[in-house]
Amino acid sequence: MNTLLLVLAGLSLVLLIEGHGRLRRILDRRRGEPPFPASAPSMTVIRPVKGLDTGAEDNIRAFLEMEYPGRLELLFVVDSEEDPAYPVIRRLVAEHRTTAQRVEILLSGSPPPGRTGKLNAMLAGVAAATGELLAFNDSDSRPTKDLLGRLVSELLARPDAGCTFAPVFAASDRPTAGDVGYELLLNAWYGPTVSWAAQPRGELNFIMGQLMVCRRQALEAVGGVGVAQGHFVDDMYIGRALWEAGWKNVVIETPLRIVTGGMGPLQFLRTFRRWFLFSEGGLSLRFTWPNWVRGVSCWIAWAVLGIALATGRPGPALVAALAIAFSVYTQASLQRAYHGPRIAAHQLWVPAIIPLLGGLVAIAARLNRRVDWRGRSYDLDAEARLGRSGSPAPGG
Repeated sequence: MNTLLLVLAGLSLVLLIEGHGRLRRILDRRRGEPPFPASAPSMTVIRPVKGLDTGAEDNIRAFLEMEYPGRLELLFVVDSEEDPAYPVIRRLVAEHRTTAQRVEILLSGSPPPGRTGKLNAMLAGVAAATGELLAFNDSDSRPTKDLLGRLVSELLARPDAGCTFAPVFAASDRPTAGDVGYELLLNAWYGPTVSWAAQPRGELNFIMGQLMVCRRQALEAVGGVGVAQGHFVDDMYIGRALWEAGWKNVVIETPLRIVTGGMGPLQFLRTFRRWFLFSEGGLSLRFTWPNWVRGVSCWIAWAVLGIALATGRPGPALVAALAIAFSVYTQASLQRAYHGPRIAAHQLWVPAIIPLLGGLVAIAARLNRRVDWRGRSYDLDAEARLGRSGSPAPGG
């Protein structure tokens, strides 16, 4: 028993070290940022909005302040004037100076059965758009002034690219434990694996659509954004459709911040479960496998530690504790390398238990296929497609 426990603990430590080294090497040799172009085709940026996100006013200001070396129109899309974001957007648009030639707020109405609220807003925005290029931007993000131009620069430099998009990182100004957990999911688990999978040319068979710029002809070739009708994760499915049609999805190196804050434990667990459901909508086993190896390695280490302590075996307990400590280190290190914030010493327990929670959340995602998102609830099938029609969540 002692030998078996030592072998298992040692194996978990070795796998964690190997995975960390591979991801850090990728992050350390990332390509440089695309240049900001001197001129560019006309662009329409569509921002679906449902409710007020954390830091909503600063997010809206950043959206209005984006710089672009061509004709730019910015379209906010909400369900109705009753949305709490509507008056805030109207006020900030009236108060704020912008280089955009057109700024409007569109009303999309509630989505029909079989369509998410976000996709409904995207379709309304496309119908009103006049730009040669189309971009979509999530409302919980805060783009830098130059990001849009750099995305277009890469798109124009790659004739085979149907879409370029920004890598995302999460950061809270005053993080709760829930915020730290969310930051780690994005900055230490998902983001570095994206960089690994996109090597060597930044190409992926899906899209992270928090800010994506698309060629109209590429979207038209796959049936427009409406091709994602019936799917919960629109950007991943659109990216897969573009890839299968022969277009490339290219991630650049200029990051986009996702703003979080005030996330409690239950909200974090709901978000974690939703992420597992997201992953079923277009992430291949090749992409998810490295994180499964990391997660299972941590589970093994925790199991060995528990057994070793219960049976009085200090050797295996020490090696298992080292593996858990290294798991904390690698998550903190990868987060920093992926543009994320430092983790305060009193919150280092969060990365220690993230892998444990991951296993439990994965089981919960299999058992419960109903998910709340942006004030609505959706039933999903085994491949993250909309099952029974999406319906408003209670009180949503």
